[in-house]
Amino acid sequence: MRSGEVAEQAGVNIQTLRYYERRGLLADPVRTNGGHRLYPPDTVALLTVIKAAQRLGFTLDEVADLLDAGSRRHPTPDLRQRALDKIAEVDAKIADLAAIRATLTEVVDARCDSLTNCSCADCPFPFMTIGRDPQTR
Repeated sequence: MRSGEVAEQAGVNIQTLRYYERRGLLADPVRTNGGHRLYPPDTVALLTVIKAAQRLGFTLDEVADLLDAGSRRHPTPDLRQRALDKIAEVDAKIADLAAIRATLTEVVDARCDSLTNCSCADCPFPFMTIGRDPQTR
């Protein structure tokens, strides 16, 4: 398959294919006499796996490690642990986002009107004290 076909079927752009080649996620394709890249048929499936792993939060380096282990036909007993680690990362991000949301809700509820000179009684944004010694607050 030529680059355009692979990219279209996998839902990526051609530059993504080339980037993945440079990163070693995709094997260098065979080239025609005219220099056109020809990919094996399983490239679309591989790209689908890569993109799915990225959506699950795996970095390209992590995906490369997992693909490398899989291509050597070695079982990847650490896949379960990696998934558990990703769950922990996601949980931490969710907690951070929940805290951000709670603070923003407080700002809305308090009707804050300025980042530096808020006139609301109990401004939830402590901008005036950020960076100060906690003892002098």
